[in-house]
Amino acid sequence: MQSKRLEMALYSTAGVAALLAVLIAANFIVSAFNARADLTQGGVYTLSAGTKAILAKLEAPVKVRLYYSQGSGAVPVGVKTFSKRVEDLLGEFRSAAGGKFVIEKFNPEPDSDAEESAQLDGVEGQLTNTGEKFYLGLSVSFLDQKAAIPVLAPDRERLLEYDITRAIAHVTAAKKPVVGVMSALPVMGRTLNPLTKQQPVEPWVLVSELKRLFDVRKVELDAKSIDEEIKVLLVIHPRDIREETEYALDQFVLRGGKLVAFVDPYAYFDQQPDMMNPFGGSQAGQSMLYRLFKAWGVEMELGKVIADLTFASGAGPRLLPTLLSLNQQALNMDDVVTSQVGTLLFPFGGAFKVKAAEGLKPTVLARTSKNSMPVDLIIATLSGEPSTRGFQPSGEEMPLAIRLAGKFRTAFPEGPPDAQPMPGRDRKKAEEKKPEAARAPQLRESAGENSVVLVADADMLADGAAVEVQDVFGQRVIIPRNGNLALAQGLIEQLSGDQALIGLRSRAAFTRPLTVIREMEALAQQQYLGKIKELEDTLNATQEKLQELQKTRAGPASAIFTAEQQAELENFRKKVAETRRELKELRKDLRVETDMLEFWTKAVNIALVPLLVALAGLALALAQRRRLRLAGSAT
Repeated sequence: MQSKRLEMALYSTAGVAALLAVLIAANFIVSAFNARADLTQGGVYTLSAGTKAILAKLEAPVKVRLYYSQGSGAVPVGVKTFSKRVEDLLGEFRSAAGGKFVIEKFNPEPDSDAEESAQLDGVEGQLTNTGEKFYLGLSVSFLDQKAAIPVLAPDRERLLEYDITRAIAHVTAAKKPVVGVMSALPVMGRTLNPLTKQQPVEPWVLVSELKRLFDVRKVELDAKSIDEEIKVLLVIHPRDIREETEYALDQFVLRGGKLVAFVDPYAYFDQQPDMMNPFGGSQAGQSMLYRLFKAWGVEMELGKVIADLTFASGAGPRLLPTLLSLNQQALNMDDVVTSQVGTLLFPFGGAFKVKAAEGLKPTVLARTSKNSMPVDLIIATLSGEPSTRGFQPSGEEMPLAIRLAGKFRTAFPEGPPDAQPMPGRDRKKAEEKKPEAARAPQLRESAGENSVVLVADADMLADGAAVEVQDVFGQRVIIPRNGNLALAQGLIEQLSGDQALIGLRSRAAFTRPLTVIREMEALAQQQYLGKIKELEDTLNATQEKLQELQKTRAGPASAIFTAEQQAELENFRKKVAETRRELKELRKDLRVETDMLEFWTKAVNIALVPLLVALAGLALALAQRRRLRLAGSAT
């Protein structure tokens, strides 16, 4: 018996030693292959193809200095968790860069050299409610160029990869990108003109902000060509644009230039003389890229603006359904630009109909709700009840802003258009100068992939819609009203960088919203609105009935309600009371259902999963104990 136990002990020792040797050998072999797998939903640890393309083009190492207050009690719990995700993502950058991505970590404690280094690198400290300071930010440097992300915030988790990749693209760029601005409005400012009595105008805040990051150059609205140095062209309200200029834009896009165009069926901030009104007056200007839109498969109706009761501004007599306040529901949350602008003010804009030309892929950046419809320009600025009279929702979401990507073809297949003299010039002189300018050979198709962004409103970029300008102690202080300028700046910044930045996706978030609860709330909201519509229809029907009954009577006595009219009124009051009770029950049922669903969701995530793990562990322990008991009885 003793010899048998000794033999089993030897076998056990030899088995453990053999198993250990196999594990070491397997670990050594597998480590040589460096296999990695991202099993998270949405691939939160997987870099986008655009990031990998930018890293693959690095000619020298990029240095990232990460500043994080480790071990500090001042750091909020959420930031501590987020900092680990930042480190994990930086590790993915290092793995993909093949030795050309260097990470240096610093712990900027108070009054330390690391804190001084953080301040020199442009990383800012954050204050807690108790006044304590902590750091979470980074700087990116390449040769003598440096860019900082002063604060890494959990709120921008979806854009973490984009922010880092954009910083890399910025420091590795040779010089400031050149951005052109073309507009029928004085967006670049205007000096005093004694001849036309035009007053001086300050440059739009948008242009002033762009000049901080780019080399901004003005492009005339009658330009016959676009400067080769211009990488991105911002077109704002191209009113009365001529075919020659459209041809210049066409060739600009085909040679690889990036175009961002804000067109408008009703430019409120561009009041033009009304030639059709014999008494004078003014009307809002209109703009569109006629030939280019037709070639790209895009339409915009100039005689209509969009009204949307879901995103309307104001309420009651101040309800303005054509002044849209667009929130996250209207914006593309998978796009790196629109996912972070917050809200947009979209005043008296249009909508696109898109049937993209062959080779082009459209992406909707902003859209209406299904509770919207195009309305005539004559009621564009009406508010209150007149603005909703006859409102019939289209039942479909309409694109307000789109991105077209792919290979573009010329909008002028028949060749360049004939030169047209500017108004007021002598046609003979224009024809005499025509032979002197030799045109460049026409491009028929873009050589590679390109992108164009179209927005169906130009007023949103004007200072009156986008910002509030205050004078504080003699200083001009700009306060954004919304994300309008952030949208334009983000689009230009994205398009002016590496081409790979354009397709960079917005990362999936680690936190998951309770989408089922949101869907239930949306369904209940639809039912609620349906009850309101039913109540309004009942009211209208009753009023029509009363008017018919009133017509059947004559004389002064018509002001007195008859028994039939009184009965009709009582019937209506009962319907109103019943509908209100139903609405009250609907809201009550909604709260009960959502509360129960939220409770069970939390119960499953917090209690059930750990319970299942515990039960599995208990079952495994019992099975192992039974196996040992059987082995003991066998011996």
